Amino acid sequence: MREAVSQQVDAQTQVSFISYLQRLLVEGEFTATYKFALLHALADICIERPLHSDVTANLHDALDSVITIDELVVKFIELYWQHSLPYNGVGDEAFVLLQNAGNQSALVQDLAAFRQQGIRTLSQLKQHAGWNKLVSKTRSTFKQGPLWRLQLLAGKEECFYYNHDKSQKHIVLKPGIAFCFRRFYDLVVSLSRTHWTQKVSAFPANFNALGGKGNLSEFLFGSDRSSIISARPLLTEIQQGKCFYCNKPLKNDGSNAAEVDHFIPWARYPNDLGHNFVLAHRSCNNAKRDHLAAQRHKERWYEQNIINNAAQITSELSQYFICDSSRSEAITAWAYQLAHQGESPLWLAGREFETLKMVERLS
Repeated sequence: MREAVSQQVDAQTQVSFISYLQRLLVEGEFTATYKFALLHALADICIERPLHSDVTANLHDALDSVITIDELVVKFIELYWQHSLPYNGVGDEAFVLLQNAGNQSALVQDLAAFRQQGIRTLSQLKQHAGWNKLVSKTRSTFKQGPLWRLQLLAGKEECFYYNHDKSQKHIVLKPGIAFCFRRFYDLVVSLSRTHWTQKVSAFPANFNALGGKGNLSEFLFGSDRSSIISARPLLTEIQQGKCFYCNKPLKNDGSNAAEVDHFIPWARYPNDLGHNFVLAHRSCNNAKRDHLAAQRHKERWYEQNIINNAAQITSELSQYFICDSSRSEAITAWAYQLAHQGESPLWLAGREFETLKMVERLS
């Protein structure tokens, strides 16, 4: 169905989308990082929406185009959660990096305060008694600032993504924009994160704390490897101690050691989702790298993590990760659609690959 939508989005619209994105990053005013977060949030939401297989192409595009303010606010909080961790720079004390040129942003201050109360994960935060108050406060800041200021270019309002209507509790993306956010997701996220990192690095107080130490991008946007390990016991049980990809026994060390793998690679969708994890040999994980897995692996992932064990994964991993099976399904469908359009190779095993067209010829 989404291919039908793509046929309606002409090349000029796609070129205009990229051109506007470039203009926004050059001509927009970025005294804080909120606008980069909004760009990132729009792209994320557009690929995380569940599929609508029972509607027409035009209605499909319309459904994808309506985004509530609270959807954006929750995504905002998710994006800034990692940024509220103290950064261990060159000084003696850890420092929560500033997100604007003045005082620390209210959202980061609030998130840091929750961390001081012992909250360690987003799932714990969303279950906290103060969650609704946090969403309400963030909503107010969001509506006053980035939502209506993102599309100011050289001081002029140029509403390319969505019209400004402050009377509504949602925005409506213009025709073709949701498709373009899906089609150019990697580009939007990469540019947003690059400019976001550069902005954080440039604030004087941050510059002194950073002192050229470490990989700031990895700190701001990297996966929490220590948390990922927490998924290993459940995956070991579900997979009966066998590698997801080659179905051979997992070991404690060496090339057959068990590693938690992002089924849709982190490089393609840089977020930790509980239903996106599988357990694999270190050798299989290293061979797969940032490739999408073959169709047969995709079918096994769907059977294992969605059909048979979705509820158990949510129950046991939601304290560590976002666990939303429909979101994982949507991300997977999006990733394989792009692979099909681009005829990207899909990893089978070792150095073996296939394409979706090869699978279609065999079926």
